[in-house]
Amino acid sequence: MTTPVRVALYLRVSTGRQADSDLSIPDQRRQAKRYCEERGWEIVADYVEPGMSATDDRRPEFQRMIDAATAKPPAFDAIVVHSFSRFFRDQFQLEFYVRRLAKTGVKLVSVTQELGDDPMSNMIRQIMALFDEYQSKENAKHTLRAMKENARQGFWNGSLPPIGYRIVEAGEQHGNRTKKTLEIDPVQAETVRLIFRLAREGNGASGPMGVKSVTSHLNAAGIRTRDGGRWGIGAVHKVLTRTAYVGRHRFNTRFWKTRERKPDSEIVEMSVPPIIEPTEFEAVQALLKTRSPALTAPRIVSGPTLLTGICFCAACGRAMTLRTGKSGQYRYYTCSTKARQGETGCKGRTVPMDKLDALVADHIEQRLLQPKRLERILSTLLDRREERAERRATHISQLRKRAAEAEAKLKRLYDAIESGVADLADPMLKDRIAELKSVRDQARSDAERAQEAIDRTGPTITPQALKTFARQARRRMRTEDRGYRRDHLRALAQRVEVDAKDVRIMGSKSELLRTLVAASSAKTAGFGVPSFVPKWRARKDSNL
Repeated sequence: MTTPVRVALYLRVSTGRQADSDLSIPDQRRQAKRYCEERGWEIVADYVEPGMSATDDRRPEFQRMIDAATAKPPAFDAIVVHSFSRFFRDQFQLEFYVRRLAKTGVKLVSVTQELGDDPMSNMIRQIMALFDEYQSKENAKHTLRAMKENARQGFWNGSLPPIGYRIVEAGEQHGNRTKKTLEIDPVQAETVRLIFRLAREGNGASGPMGVKSVTSHLNAAGIRTRDGGRWGIGAVHKVLTRTAYVGRHRFNTRFWKTRERKPDSEIVEMSVPPIIEPTEFEAVQALLKTRSPALTAPRIVSGPTLLTGICFCAACGRAMTLRTGKSGQYRYYTCSTKARQGETGCKGRTVPMDKLDALVADHIEQRLLQPKRLERILSTLLDRREERAERRATHISQLRKRAAEAEAKLKRLYDAIESGVADLADPMLKDRIAELKSVRDQARSDAERAQEAIDRTGPTITPQALKTFARQARRRMRTEDRGYRRDHLRALAQRVEVDAKDVRIMGSKSELLRTLVAASSAKTAGFGVPSFVPKWRARKDSNL
């Protein structure tokens, strides 16, 4: 009596939607079983791969099947698939695994594409595999094109949304499917606003916080991620740099296999409801750049020279660097291009350091730090500040309303349990109570944080506050020896351009307002400015 051929079935569909419809896999199994029964083969294993692509071998069931097939002795004699495309849609990988299986005597058999073992059959299989690979790439191209157009029209393509948003059904239908859009999740959106507020303004006891400090603050305050975990530096940085929060979600930014960035021409911007104002987002991006050692060296942030890092040549745009003469007796700011290449590179100016420092400081003292001038510059931002406070107050009201509604629903459920209408042993009832408690507690917590943020916004900026700020800023910019305080000056001016006849001093209105609020707060004695303090041997892991 001959031993029947032992076979394993491998059944696969490409997408989760196909797996959910539960049509393709049962049909593959039915045809494969009939094929084996007609030949008297014994099915000893069944490997099902729902919602996995066949363009690579990163498939759990596939790898488990290969391990069983290449064991000594192999667990079966053949692998039966509906078609070779179910096994692989890459011609090179298909041939690699066919030859690997052949070394242990295991064959790959297709129900719908019967081939032998002769050279002609091998060539036909390879040609089929090339067509499958081409079709897979064409399908991927057309699918991506449709997804990009879907994003352009403002519809969500189905991945996990950014924190602060939730997926909702849109009214528009596409075939049998309802399209999806994003809306703001009022609970998680407050966490996003808090992260941006900490990065830009700090927690009230200090100036703007870096990514690491924001991460530590969130974890210390018990604020968790969407899935209940602790925050990491990467997650916080992703929130702070994601354009979705100003209403521009970027779709198709990376290749899904290599994770390399795609060219800008391939990226599609999808409109979503904004959570953060563009001015606040841009201010945070500027702060992140000033704190990045890759973009701004530590010596520029904390060096002793007054204008290092913010002084530039207007002719070529390059930085002005410090040069000395007479063995250090004279010090100058000079164009770095001119210093390296001479006047053939750039005809930019060379200015005595003391002269330029005094010119910039005097201009700030006499022109900027005047109450009327400050009021004119900041009038628009002060109005926006009040509007933002009103919106936050409205948001707090919504959160408290949401908490009250959840509390009322809980009370009605408790009343129903006490009166015997509902049974507490019902698992669905227990889940509902837990869900309502979670919504209530989260809404209360977010409302408290939002209220604390309003409290930390600082006092109302009055004409008297502007006078006090201008007077104190003029005094604090100078040291006792008539020098200048570098951090105080940089809180008011972020760029100085030296031209042939003019010196242009530029600054950010948002940064000026932040400095004004910090100086007017009772919690802060002076200006809140960024710093860079390297820590030698922070982990103490070597060279002790």
